Amino acid sequence: MSERDDRLFDLVRAATVHLLPADGKDGSLWGSGFFVAPGWVLTAAHVLRPHLAADRRAAFRVRGEGVDIEARLAEWLLSDPRNPKVPLAEDLALVRLTDACPHECVWLTDRAVRHSGALKACGYFPVPPEAHFRIVDAEINGHEDTYGLIIKPDVDFPSGMSGGPLLDPETGAVVGLIKSRRTTRDGTPTEGGKAVAIAALRRFGETYREVMAAHDRWHGEEPVSETGDNWIDLQCGPAADPGAIWTPRDRRKALALLAALPQPPDEPTVKLIAKEARSGNQWPGGTPELRTWRDGHGLLYEGTAPLDPLAFLRYLRLVGAHACARNAGSPLLTGWIEERLRRDTRRYLHAYVRDVTLPDELKPPPEDHGPERVVISYPGPGEGPVVALLLDPVIGAHPVRFFWQIWYDDGDGLPEVHETDSSVRGYRPDELVQALRVPLGGLLESKDREGHPVPLEVALPAEHLDTAVHRWRFADIAALYDPGHLGARRRLVLRALERRGDPDNLWLDRWHGMTTGHRFQGWRMPPPGAADPSGYRGAGRDRIPVMCRPAGQGPGRVAMKHALNSGHAVALWHIGPHPERGACLPECDSLHARVEKFLETLGSLAELPDRLRLVRQDISEQRPDSAWAEPLALLYDDPRRPLPGEETEPVDAP
Repeated sequence: MSERDDRLFDLVRAATVHLLPADGKDGSLWGSGFFVAPGWVLTAAHVLRPHLAADRRAAFRVRGEGVDIEARLAEWLLSDPRNPKVPLAEDLALVRLTDACPHECVWLTDRAVRHSGALKACGYFPVPPEAHFRIVDAEINGHEDTYGLIIKPDVDFPSGMSGGPLLDPETGAVVGLIKSRRTTRDGTPTEGGKAVAIAALRRFGETYREVMAAHDRWHGEEPVSETGDNWIDLQCGPAADPGAIWTPRDRRKALALLAALPQPPDEPTVKLIAKEARSGNQWPGGTPELRTWRDGHGLLYEGTAPLDPLAFLRYLRLVGAHACARNAGSPLLTGWIEERLRRDTRRYLHAYVRDVTLPDELKPPPEDHGPERVVISYPGPGEGPVVALLLDPVIGAHPVRFFWQIWYDDGDGLPEVHETDSSVRGYRPDELVQALRVPLGGLLESKDREGHPVPLEVALPAEHLDTAVHRWRFADIAALYDPGHLGARRRLVLRALERRGDPDNLWLDRWHGMTTGHRFQGWRMPPPGAADPSGYRGAGRDRIPVMCRPAGQGPGRVAMKHALNSGHAVALWHIGPHPERGACLPECDSLHARVEKFLETLGSLAELPDRLRLVRQDISEQRPDSAWAEPLALLYDDPRRPLPGEETEPVDAP
């Protein structure tokens, strides 16, 4: 072991802590954690859950070298704290000290690429009456799901180290958090341990932004430990020409300057700037969540090696141009880019940085001086991102419960699973919003572009199409200028879960006929003789079925079934009550008249979801003459982008 490694281990020891009850008894050690920013500790959620399930506000203690202080849970990723098995992607918790105290902070890798190979597992284990710190040799030899790291089976570490950091000695960065140690059966090891990649921190959304900005500012001040060391100096090796490589000191300065800027408005902005910095070339692998400018910096690597310094300077220049265009430019950032560029002796290449300009799509939109609102067309295949939520009823469950699955289609390829429900029993309809607050709410927030919120498709069986998804809200408190409900915030459409997989010809033909049209009329459904499906097949391609009754029960359910079987891909209906068998009420005629007038505003079928969103926004802002549309639901089922087919058999209720 080298002297440099010993000094690095001293730093990680100083930043690692253990969590214990408020009375501070070491024999009751819960698990480990580590400081990631001033006052912030990262640990595993399963370490805290047994002790905080009854009261998440309860105080406990954080103890380490020179630290013994009260703390409380700030946030965890658990979607269902009752679930006995904590999924890898949810096993993170952020802890906040209740008072300020000086302490060390680890350096967190900015690369989202998951680690493979040797590292050091660090944490505390109980040996009453004290807890002891330990560093164990470990190796990552596999990955699981999106954020999981598999620790090689021949590695063992004691109970209590869960929540501790995984240090990569080669890069001098913390790359993960210990989730579990290996299990044994009859004294024989059966599997290695598991860990969570540090990129899973991004799932904390706005809290992640706050913590990482504090992390980068703290390291940017070049703090020195009691031993006289800091993380970055121990990461730097000898270099023949420091100007020709992007050094850890360069990275520290750049990230500190980026942390001082306003956060990026959305993930696509970071993605586009990073791609522009790479001369239009895509990074290897998939695109991780990009919540900060730091995350974009992390895309400028090939493996563990940083790209040419000019790529990083080009990225910084583009970020600076984005900030300047919004009157938030940083003279410090601009000055440091020029100073760093002068240290690069390849003068003939400096134009690659100095001549860069902000792409047109990232320039601020022109100020709106008129009452006309822009209508955003709904994306077809390859035309933009879409998020899809699939709600599958648990067979045999009474009352109804749903398993959920979230898919993301970035518009550049095939849709991919973002996250799957890991609960045992599924969720009642009234539990879905809370369960989806982090996985779905976080994904939508991260994929929204400035002025262009990503569309959301919710797929349900026909009998559940009256679920009022457009009334859901993930934010407990919305800004005064920002509608909080999903239906007012973004284009939100429903899809028929029965249609997952390859589309039939009736569906495709009707869709093609509708998308070539420019004028649409309402078609009152169910028509006379609703039990006869021939009328549904014969409806004109310019006709959009409209119902003044729910689609999931009685005649409305029969009508919706016939409409789906006859290829109808678009429909509007009232999810509120309606006389089961009796004639329509006067309000029904009024609704159909209002819908007819509304459909006259369409210039194409793709305008329909956003036109309805604008009406819902008017409702949210309590504008007069718009309340008629509040109970209106929209089926918009594009067969060119069919829902993913079922890969497994239905799951019965336990």
